[in-house]
Amino acid sequence: MSIPARTLALFISDLHLQESHPRTAEAFFRFLEEHGRHTRQLYLLGDIFEYWAGDDDLDTPFHARIIAALRNLADSGVALFWMAGNRDFLVGQGFADAAGLTLLQEPHVIDVNGRRIALVHGDAECTLDTRYMAFRAMVRQPAWQAQFLAMPLAQRKAIIAGMREGSREAHTTKSYDIMDVTPEAIEALFDASGAQVLIHGHTHRPALHRHGERLRYVLPDWERDAEPARGGWIAVLEDGQIVRCAHDG
Repeated sequence: MSIPARTLALFISDLHLQESHPRTAEAFFRFLEEHGRHTRQLYLLGDIFEYWAGDDDLDTPFHARIIAALRNLADSGVALFWMAGNRDFLVGQGFADAAGLTLLQEPHVIDVNGRRIALVHGDAECTLDTRYMAFRAMVRQPAWQAQFLAMPLAQRKAIIAGMREGSREAHTTKSYDIMDVTPEAIEALFDASGAQVLIHGHTHRPALHRHGERLRYVLPDWERDAEPARGGWIAVLEDGQIVRCAHDG
């Protein structure tokens, strides 16, 4: 599918890029070349990486290629914006400077033709998952992050690998409802931001939801190394129209 020429912004999340999933990474690089260059802004709304251990891991070949691709797009004139996910919240200013992008705090609100659009990753709105919410509150604290980042890189990666395994096991015992956003959290976010539209990822359940007169768009996750293949993005046109785009058009 060709993105319309007058595209203001593209939104993606939950690619979970990792060296063991080369087809997904290649799909990301194609997206940047075929679609990213035809927009003014690109918003990366979390979990772009499967994990991020710290900005001292910029130079591994896999990470360096991703950073170079983002930097190339930024240097072409596209404004890039990054929001932390639950897997890559340790991305910092060093990564941002190398990739040529701007770090955003959530919620972030943009205005398109007088319509306010709020952006979040989505994990903070899964309030029924109380164990995760407690973990999130801990790891988002600057003191915890400073202590963790002071460890050797190899030690951090080993700890993260253990956390990922624990997360996979926990997901087998959690219901979809617990891992999804709650209506109360979404309504509170709409009210606090004053937005008419919300775009988020995290849940891997792409859809368009109506909350009265307000709209919530959920981004898909990307998976090209297994079946069924998944992926896609959202485009906001200069006239305010919102278009959901699947990876296969």
